[in-house]
Amino acid sequence: MSRIFGTDGVRGVANRDLTAELALDVSVSAAHVLGEVGTDGRRPLAVVGRDPRASGEFLEAAVVAGLASAGADVMRLGVVPTPAVAFLTADLGANFGVMLSASHNPMPDNGIKFFARGGLKLEDLLEQEIEAHIGAPWRRPTGAAVGRVRDLPREADDRYIDHLVATVAHRLDGLKVVVDAANGAAYDVAPRALRALGAEVVAIHCDPDGLDINAGCGSTHMESLQAAVVEHGAHAGIALDGDADRCLAVDAEGQVVDGDQILAVLAVAMRDGDRLEDSTVVATVMSNLGFLQAMERERITVEQTRVGDRYVLELMRARGLSLGGEQSGHVVMAEHSTTGDGVLTGVHLLARMAETGSSLGDLARVMSRLPQVLVNVPGVDKARVYSDEAVQAAVNEAEKALGTAGRILLRPSGTEPLVRVMVEAESSARAEQVARVLAAAVEQHLRL
Repeated sequence: MSRIFGTDGVRGVANRDLTAELALDVSVSAAHVLGEVGTDGRRPLAVVGRDPRASGEFLEAAVVAGLASAGADVMRLGVVPTPAVAFLTADLGANFGVMLSASHNPMPDNGIKFFARGGLKLEDLLEQEIEAHIGAPWRRPTGAAVGRVRDLPREADDRYIDHLVATVAHRLDGLKVVVDAANGAAYDVAPRALRALGAEVVAIHCDPDGLDINAGCGSTHMESLQAAVVEHGAHAGIALDGDADRCLAVDAEGQVVDGDQILAVLAVAMRDGDRLEDSTVVATVMSNLGFLQAMERERITVEQTRVGDRYVLELMRARGLSLGGEQSGHVVMAEHSTTGDGVLTGVHLLARMAETGSSLGDLARVMSRLPQVLVNVPGVDKARVYSDEAVQAAVNEAEKALGTAGRILLRPSGTEPLVRVMVEAESSARAEQVARVLAAAVEQHLRL
């Protein structure tokens, strides 16, 4: 069997790549690997949530059937954010959690993500063990030994919202906020959490029909949120993705505040509150140079990882660090969550506004975002990107020309024969020029 787990669970086009049969088989295997029978003989417990995609309905049924048939009890959470599943896995003392979502991907896609006990993302070895057990012979429980299933949707929402509210020291009274939930998993909990904290909330794209998730809205399409913030005279806007594990923002002028800026605002806030462990924040190699410069001015150390929130999480856990994130809006606040949480990020960003009395635009000016250009070069031998002498000579020449006023990153795709060329410079025109030169060098020297 080829590897089915990618960088963030099992994903693909629902009912083509990710079928009901595969969902059932993976769930049976996960129950055997992650389900531990208690010392008192009690069955293992799993919590299962999903986003509103139409395919989530039949995939949820397959997952629940697989788990219960393997002897695990199941609490069905209904439509909840991915970070809510992580939180509830720990809060309810479950052996593991399952989330059905393809995050920010288009509606036809779906995915299965597992959380270990405590709401932690699975390590690679556990994913490999689950794969290895798929299709293996197993003894089927019968009678009273089969798993039982019960629903917990309203209580699940309430527990998660209470958790979000309890993490914030400053209420949001007096703030008017537009929230765009991408017609996704946080369509209900995000507005409710903000209102519970005292904010006046205008909710857009919070009416999912199973087919419209991420469709021209949310954190991947910010235009309607920008317009709504200006139209309603709001202090800020919060944009989530389909499973609400990432958050971007819009200031009162309608300007986008990206993940680097959010991370910078929260890093300074946590530093000021003596809650930034080791005065260090974790980011990825794709973080804007302006973020690195801002953190240096604030005397905050930046540790960088490969692109991907799992790598941010790994370093944070290894070092015991309290804050990390990505430009895309995945932000991990380890004091309150085991994974990226868009609603949590949003309420803490707004709480910083309430605490300081500053506008989001003023807070975001802690860093100046350098123009960034990204060019994808397909059809090349990505394995040679770091070893080809001609390509590296072109990179060295460009870096000398940019000096300290810019940055270059060449990165092979994890899934395609493609190299990504990223250039930051003082102007968009300069960044575009350098990126095109390097892309041409990659295409010429690494062509398949």
